[in-house]
Amino acid sequence: MKFEKKSLKFLEKYLNTSSPTGYEHKGQEIWMDYIRPYVDTIEVDHYGTCYGIINPEAEFKVVIEAHADEISWYVNYITDDGLIYVIRNGGSDQTIAPSKVVHIHGENGIVKGVFGWPAIHTRSNQNEPTPKIENIFIDCGAISKKEVEEMGIYVGCMITYPDEFFEMNDRYFVCRALDNRIGGFMIAEVARLLKENKKSIPFGLYITNSVQEEVGLYGADMIADTIKPNIAIVTDVTHDTTTPMIEKKKEGDQKCGDGPVVFFAPSIHHTIRELIIDTAKSKKIPFQRAAASRATGTDTDAFAHSNGGVPSALISLPLRYMHTTVEMVSKEDVGNVIKLIYETLLKIKPEMKLKYH
Repeated sequence: MKFEKKSLKFLEKYLNTSSPTGYEHKGQEIWMDYIRPYVDTIEVDHYGTCYGIINPEAEFKVVIEAHADEISWYVNYITDDGLIYVIRNGGSDQTIAPSKVVHIHGENGIVKGVFGWPAIHTRSNQNEPTPKIENIFIDCGAISKKEVEEMGIYVGCMITYPDEFFEMNDRYFVCRALDNRIGGFMIAEVARLLKENKKSIPFGLYITNSVQEEVGLYGADMIADTIKPNIAIVTDVTHDTTTPMIEKKKEGDQKCGDGPVVFFAPSIHHTIRELIIDTAKSKKIPFQRAAASRATGTDTDAFAHSNGGVPSALISLPLRYMHTTVEMVSKEDVGNVIKLIYETLLKIKPEMKLKYH
């Protein structure tokens, strides 16, 4: 899959910019700058969810949505000898923390630190320690709590990983926080294609990049009540289940490179899902299917359950190594998610029947 140079430049800058839950503003500024030429207006709510609107005067409203936040850590406790203990901000994985470099977002700017871990020589084979929230810690080179505070580090400071974007074997994009800023990239590309291909749509399109998904779908919950859409199409990531130590009988069978994943779940509206599947078939876009028993765990649920019920659907992108710093997605899949959302939008009509069946 070939992408425009300007698109890849945006993607790299966007991914490399920290956007932790509750502090998404820097990433959102980059995202808004990119979509500005492709929409009629841009709005931002009180908590930082951004949305660009095409045809803002239209009564019938369609949302395409992703979430902008990434997992991170909070400074929770500073010891007298200058070590930092943390709590999660979202689903941060303690098992990958030891030996990772971190950025501590202090009052005086970013301070580098490392998640320390005892050397293998000092650990007993009979009592091998396992990384837990209670025993992982950050060393920022200080020797006292006072010195840590003089660096501008206090309880409540945000901690992120600095791992940056790269392409692997001309097949994958790799970075931390592909979950789900890759979604923000994909919906922005849909807006670009509509503009550059001079496509006219008979409804208001709200290209929405929500905050605070990683801690409870809160940004989507708020913005759904603000926009009050008639239809919502959400994109997020899902697990590539072909890598080791994943049980397909539990997690399903999805693979990077085999296309977008269309979900079946109670919150998924049949009419919108079938429109997406029919579009994929007619446009020869490869796709996969997956099921979720109670909830999708994505912003789809927040939109579907808002405003008395909003017909919603989920198009997911297969991803390897979720919530690590080496998340991987297929470039071809990214292109096909963009194409599937774009082509589906061209089939939506305000007069279409949305009765549940």
